[in-house]
Amino acid sequence: MRAPVSVIIPTLNAADGLPAALGSLGEGLEAGLIRELIIADGGSQDATRTIAEAAGADWLTGPAGRGVQIAQGIAAAKGAWLLVLHADTVLEAGWSRPVLSHIANAPDKAGYGRLAFATRGFAPRFVAGWANLRARFLGLPYGDQALLISAELLANTGGYPSLPLMEDVALARALKGKLVPLGLTALTDARKYEKSGWMRRGSRNLWLLLRYFLGADPAALARLYRQSDRSS
Repeated sequence: MRAPVSVIIPTLNAADGLPAALGSLGEGLEAGLIRELIIADGGSQDATRTIAEAAGADWLTGPAGRGVQIAQGIAAAKGAWLLVLHADTVLEAGWSRPVLSHIANAPDKAGYGRLAFATRGFAPRFVAGWANLRARFLGLPYGDQALLISAELLANTGGYPSLPLMEDVALARALKGKLVPLGLTALTDARKYEKSGWMRRGSRNLWLLLRYFLGADPAALARLYRQSDRSS
């Protein structure tokens, strides 16, 4: 029987964080979970491709935009299950057990992880705590919490939203009532928050989310997101 999970990671100049993210997938290989690793790149100019190919990943290139890249990776995936990760997210040890349990016991649900940051302090605990509450009570996990979903459920939901920003929110809304916590921790790199400021970045993200809910164009929001990152 073939391993069930295709891992899809969107990248853009992700050489700093990608090695740790890929290293955390090793236990999934040992558990017979991972069928393939797909890196969907948006035009990296650093060593991202070298790192990906050294790990045996299938390399895809296309327009930059996280949702667009993930949709491209999913279109190429052959696994019955899809595990979507960000390039700066590390799955903490032991993650393969809850993934195996979910596949066996909840095939009609999508699962997400508990967010934590790879640093200590009040600000990272507060931001991660808010994200986990948002996921649990509002049904809105973000992409940096990891997403496990069957290819069948995703297809029945309408596929992965090919959006430049808020693709994870759009999918979560489409999966209303079908999202459950996996019982694993997604440890996310904190450097972007530390660079721009925890409260500033968190407030910016909340403002973008509210604008999206009010009908703003995801492409316009993506431009604002990039501009904010460049000015930090």
